[in-house]
Amino acid sequence: MKSFVPGPDTQKAFREALGQFATGVTVVTTNSPDGPIGITANSFASVSLNPPLVLWSPAKASARYDVFAMAERFAIHIMASDQLDIVRGFARNPDFFDGLSWNPDEAGVPLIDDCLARFDCAKESQMDGGDHLVILGRVLQASHRTGAPLLFARGQFGQFNLLDG
Repeated sequence: MKSFVPGPDTQKAFREALGQFATGVTVVTTNSPDGPIGITANSFASVSLNPPLVLWSPAKASARYDVFAMAERFAIHIMASDQLDIVRGFARNPDFFDGLSWNPDEAGVPLIDDCLARFDCAKESQMDGGDHLVILGRVLQASHRTGAPLLFARGQFGQFNLLDG
């Protein structure tokens, strides 16, 4: 095991260490003055069942940062293993909605159809998180279906194989 003190000279090693933790992959959407916008993110976590809270963290260096930092409503879509094309599309293009099946909710937030799970949120609070912003969302509505989640670990996408039953 390689040990190091995280800092400017060890950022690559720190990123590699963090990459050992597999995460799910999400697409976060909101409405902007220029129309619907989305971003691929793996910085998602559940926070609380009562009240129902989740969080996600956009990078401050992202060209989409300002829109998401200002958004009062957003949707977090957990993506299935067969939705890698959608994930890659939103990683490159904030308006990757053409050809997708989606509908706006009553606040204009774009909701992508057929994702594995979705959390429709109102911003509860936010705080500085270094080179990211930590956004806490109150879940107003949730939905889900069965299927295999898309995962991200060590800089690569993959899928989950159950070990027990």
